[in-house]
Amino acid sequence: MSQTIKPAAIAKTFAVGATPERAFKVFTAGFGGWWPKTHYVGDSPLTGAVIEPRAGGRWYGEHEDGVERLWGDVLVWDPPGHLVLAWRLNAEFAYDPALLTEVDVHFTAVGDAETRIDFEHRGLERFGDSEAAKKTLTSMDGGWSLILDSFKAVADA
Repeated sequence: MSQTIKPAAIAKTFAVGATPERAFKVFTAGFGGWWPKTHYVGDSPLTGAVIEPRAGGRWYGEHEDGVERLWGDVLVWDPPGHLVLAWRLNAEFAYDPALLTEVDVHFTAVGDAETRIDFEHRGLERFGDSEAAKKTLTSMDGGWSLILDSFKAVADA
């Protein structure tokens, strides 16, 4: 997996052994099956994760306490090639409806059953320049690597 970190974005490019249709479906409809249960907001453990399949839909975590905790919303829904999610979690990983950073994912066929994934989480400068924001930005690169490795493992299966 190649990666770059820019002050305002985290970008990663990698391939999965699946068609764009399957890769998009795993990423979206199968989201709760590959999103690590260790990555959630709030105090209650994560039991599931959902991306609603439409522009304007929500993406959120489902928790043991029965609460759905929003992470953001779907900005672009263009299967099987493109998905943009509004990430509305601040540097402390608390939901902030006024904050907008974007998770942009492109699915491009590179063979009969292979898809290149171009992933970018951009607008991260909107976290500000506090020490907490700097710490979060540093940890997010590794966090996205772990999360996307989990997606890749399922998409490759």
